[in-house]
Amino acid sequence: MIRVVFLFLISFIVLNAQEERVTSAALIKQKIEVKELKKELNTFYNKKEKEYQERKKELLDLIKKVETEKKAIEKIRNENLQLLQDINGEVEAKTSKIYNKMKPKVAASIFNEMINNGKVEDVFDIILRLKENNVTSLMKFLSPKNAAMLTLMLKEYRAKNQDEG
Repeated sequence: MIRVVFLFLISFIVLNAQEERVTSAALIKQKIEVKELKKELNTFYNKKEKEYQERKKELLDLIKKVETEKKAIEKIRNENLQLLQDINGEVEAKTSKIYNKMKPKVAASIFNEMINNGKVEDVFDIILRLKENNVTSLMKFLSPKNAAMLTLMLKEYRAKNQDEG
């Protein structure tokens, strides 16, 4: 009987040792698999991080290019506006010169016609550039309605410029 117990005990120990080896081997295998998976994940992450950095650089370059082009367009726009203002100023100066040389009665009839056609702002802009004594002479020949309208516009213009000045 001791032999049976002893045999039983030895077989139990041997079987238990084999189970432990199998369990240890499985654990080692799992550990290796986890390490490989971690390595793959790190590789994948590094690849995606590199792609992200490349895309980010491309976007930053595009933004920089757009900003540069925007500044160039703004510069061209400002130059064109200045050119347009110079042209308008030249046209207005020539127009004023022409009306300053005209007889007041002729200029007034032209202004009456322009105002009747809805061009009161254009007439007002011209009057602002005329010599004061020419405006006074010209007002005598404007229709009372048009003369009154321009007089009010001049009054408002002077009040506005005095407030700003």
